[in-house]
Amino acid sequence: MRVSTWLAALGATLAVVIGQAALAQTATPAHPNSQQEKMKTCNAAASTKGLKGEDRESFMKTCLSKEGSAHKGNSQQEKMKTCNADANGKGLKGADRQTFMKSCLSSG
Repeated sequence: MRVSTWLAALGATLAVVIGQAALAQTATPAHPNSQQEKMKTCNAAASTKGLKGEDRESFMKTCLSKEGSAHKGNSQQEKMKTCNADANGKGLKGADRQTFMKSCLSSG
């Protein structure tokens, strides 16, 4: 009688463990804001802009540090952040920086 009680307890424990493992697998859906998705989106945006070298690195750093999976660039604040990062990456100062920022912020 003791052996059957022990086997029943062991079976119940295994059932709970297996059930939790199955639940854990189904409870973790693919997260749309994953780093991999951000990387794909930022790479596509950098390619569309034709960025290379330091400009691309600067853009990718800025893009990947943003919240969410997409680099929208629609708001003036987002444009300002991206353009500042690009200007910093190029080491621009003074009139050259002002000219670059004006051009960057007015681009579509």
